[in-house]
Amino acid sequence: MSIEMLARSTLDAKLRPSEEDLMNPMHGSGGMGSMDGKHEEKMMASEMLSHPMHADDPHNPMNFPLHRKIFISFTAWLFAATVAFGATCFTAGKAQFIQDFNIGTGVPLSFIAGLSLYLWGIAFAPIWTPHVAERIGRSIIYLVALPVCGLFILGAGLSTTVASVLVCRFFAGLTGGPCLVLIEGTFADMWSARTTNTYYAFLGTAAYFGASLGPLVGGYLIKATDNWRWTQYFNVILIAVVFIFGLGQSETYQREIPRRHAQKHNKSRKEFCQTQDPALSGVTIGQMLKITVLDAFLGSFTDPIVALSTLFLLFNFAVVFQWFISVPAALGTPPPMGPGYTIDRIGLAIGVTGMVGATCAALMSITIEQVSLRMFKKKSRAPVSLPIEHRLVPAMIGQFFITTALFWIGATVSPKFSPLVPIVGTAVYIFGNVSIIISVIPYLFDAFPPAGTLSALTSAASARILFASAMPMVILYDITALTPLWAFGIFGFISVAMWPIPFLLFRYGPTWRAQSRYTKVATNIIDGTETRGKMPSRDSETTAYKNGMMGA
Repeated sequence: MSIEMLARSTLDAKLRPSEEDLMNPMHGSGGMGSMDGKHEEKMMASEMLSHPMHADDPHNPMNFPLHRKIFISFTAWLFAATVAFGATCFTAGKAQFIQDFNIGTGVPLSFIAGLSLYLWGIAFAPIWTPHVAERIGRSIIYLVALPVCGLFILGAGLSTTVASVLVCRFFAGLTGGPCLVLIEGTFADMWSARTTNTYYAFLGTAAYFGASLGPLVGGYLIKATDNWRWTQYFNVILIAVVFIFGLGQSETYQREIPRRHAQKHNKSRKEFCQTQDPALSGVTIGQMLKITVLDAFLGSFTDPIVALSTLFLLFNFAVVFQWFISVPAALGTPPPMGPGYTIDRIGLAIGVTGMVGATCAALMSITIEQVSLRMFKKKSRAPVSLPIEHRLVPAMIGQFFITTALFWIGATVSPKFSPLVPIVGTAVYIFGNVSIIISVIPYLFDAFPPAGTLSALTSAASARILFASAMPMVILYDITALTPLWAFGIFGFISVAMWPIPFLLFRYGPTWRAQSRYTKVATNIIDGTETRGKMPSRDSETTAYKNGMMGA
C-alpha cells in the first residue's frame, strides 16, 4: 500500500490501539476489532486504513469481481512500469547523445544527469502525491500524471540543448512519479492486507521490469535508428498506448468513492466531505508539511525503525541504479580491456538480469508468506495473520545474496573472465535487492499509526530514490580510481555491516514500535481535546453514505 493510501479514513477513539496491540497487532481478539463489527479479530493498521467502507458495500473495491481487480491491478502495474522505463531507456543513447551535442568522450556527467535528474524528480512524488490523492482520488492522478510525463519526455527528445534535455527529464520524473507511488495504494484497496508480501511482490516488480526493459528496448532502437532521440519518442508512444489501455480503470480510493456517488445523486461534494473524518495526511499546508517533510526527515534520525529501514533501503537501492551506467561502460569497452559488446547486447544483458532477478525474488517472497500462513493456520483454529515482523524474512535472506554479488562482480569484471560471469552476478544482486524492497516496505505499512506510517514511508521512499540518483554521478570515477575490485568490494563491506538490520527489526521491532514517538503522538491526539467535535465517527459517515446514496 502506498504512502498516499494512509491519507484516509479515521482512527475512531474506540479503535485506538494499546501498547500491547502495537506490539502484536496481527493476532488475538479484542482491541482493534473489525469496523463492521462482524468479528472480534484484531485488524492490522493498514487493513483498517485501506478499507473504511463497509465489507458488504457493493461499491467497496474489495468486492469487485476478480476480473475487474486483475484489470485495475495490471493497469496500475503498466503505469508504474512505463514511468520506470522512461528513466533507463535514455541510457542506451550515450554515444549518439555525446555526438549530437558534441560534449566530449567517455561518459560525460551531463549525460549521466539525464538519468539522475529523472530520478530526482520522482523522489518528490512521495511528498506531494498523498495530499493530492486524498482530495481528488487516485484514478484522475494516473490519467493526468502519465500523459504530462509523456509531454516532458517528448520535450527532451525535441530539445536542441543539453540544458533543455535535462530540465525536461527532471519534470518528466516529477510528473510521472505519482504512478510509482499510487500503485501501492491501488493494490491495498482491493487485495487482502493479510497477504501484503504476496501482492507487494507482484507490484514491486513493476519498477524493476520497467527499468530493466529500458536499456534492452533502447539498445535495439539505437541499433535500428542510430539516434538517441528515438529512446524518447518510443517512450512517448508507449505512454500513449498504456494511457488508452488505462482509460477504463475504476476509482479504488475508499474515501473518494462515496464522494463521487454523492455527486452522482446531486449531493454536495463539499458538504459530504465535511461529514468525513479529517485527512490523516493533514488538512492545512502546515500539517501536510509536518507529516511528509519534517517528521519524515526527523524520523530518519530519531526513530530506530525508520532510521534502520531508511538506511537499509537507501544503500541497496542506490547501488541498483549504478548498474545502468557501469554495466554499459564495462561491457562496451573494446578489447583487450573489455568484450566490446554492441549496445543491443548490453541492453539484453541488463534486461535479462533485472527481470530474472526480480522474478525470482518475488516468487521467493510469495512462497515464504504462503507457507508461513499455512503453518500459522494449522496452529490456530481462528483466522490469524502473520506478525508483521515475519514480513522481514525475505530481507534476511536477500541481504546475503547482495554481499555475495558485490564481491563476485568486483572480482570478475576483468578480461580474465567471461563477461557472463559478472552478468550473472548482477542478476544475483537484483535478486537480493528486490527481496529487501518487497520485505521492508510492507513491514513499514503497519509499523505505526497512520500519520507515523506515512512519515516513515515517505522517508524511506524519498531517501532511497535520492541516493539512487546520486550514485550514477560518481560510480565511474570510483571504479576508475579504485579499480572494480575495490570499488565494489567497499560496497560489499558496507553491506556486511547492514546484515544485523532485519534481525534487529525482527527482534526489537514490537518494542520499538510501542515506544515510538509516532505512536505516542497518535495516542495523545486521539485522547486529547484536539479531535473532539472535529472528527465525526465512522458510523455517522457510513450512515450518511447509505441513506444519502444507496437508498436514493
